[in-house]
Amino acid sequence: MFPFDFPIVFIIFSISVFFYSQIFMTISTFSFLYPISITLDHYLSSNVFAQMPDIKKTDKTIMPSLSLFNLIKQGSPYQGNKSAPVVLIDFSDLQCKLCQRFVKSTEPLINSTYIQTGKVILIFKHLPNRGFDSMPASLAAQCTNDQGKFWQFHNVLYNVQGPIDSGWASKDNLKKMALQIPGLDIEKFISCFDSQKYKSLVQSDIELAHSLGFTQTPSFIIEKNNDSNIQKIEGAQPFAAFKAVVDKELGQ
Repeated sequence: MFPFDFPIVFIIFSISVFFYSQIFMTISTFSFLYPISITLDHYLSSNVFAQMPDIKKTDKTIMPSLSLFNLIKQGSPYQGNKSAPVVLIDFSDLQCKLCQRFVKSTEPLINSTYIQTGKVILIFKHLPNRGFDSMPASLAAQCTNDQGKFWQFHNVLYNVQGPIDSGWASKDNLKKMALQIPGLDIEKFISCFDSQKYKSLVQSDIELAHSLGFTQTPSFIIEKNNDSNIQKIEGAQPFAAFKAVVDKELGQ
């Protein structure tokens, strides 16, 4: 028996988390349960993230790894003006359904409102943790960045995204999708992809994400261009959540 004053809410919450983790592992194994996966993902985003602060200050010890100069020097794909006053860092998995939701629903508004107007620069960081095909998808996408085609390939993958590890992002299919990118030198791409040229870069992105406490995708950092006032946003939050933080960073 538990002590009389042991919080019953904590017991219920612990049991719920255990069952959720077991169900999620089962779903990851059997693709026919994919619709349940989407439902649980939506529940996690709309409930768990709503119960915790969306925006939290981070430890200053990680700031050097988040400097815009370092991120670009490392080869992280980016959109926008490097002199933009605000930096938005997106940690995502190309197989992630919630990341797809962000890309299709929220990112276009961020792009038109802030990136195209020179107020925000968007940096992409890889956090491939949804399935076995997530790492190859990240490696392929990073290889297209060599030729300035990352965002085109990024959009193609999210447009055709299927159930996790269902084969849509197999190595052969990734090569076929690369053929859809106008102007991409496919031989250079295949050489880069087959050699896993950017495996260490992707692994560094994963380690950075974990140092920030990020385990789910998508997760975001918003900071000033001078590496100050670092903020977190977790989950596929609506445009209004990003607008509130960005406008504050801009002093609006």
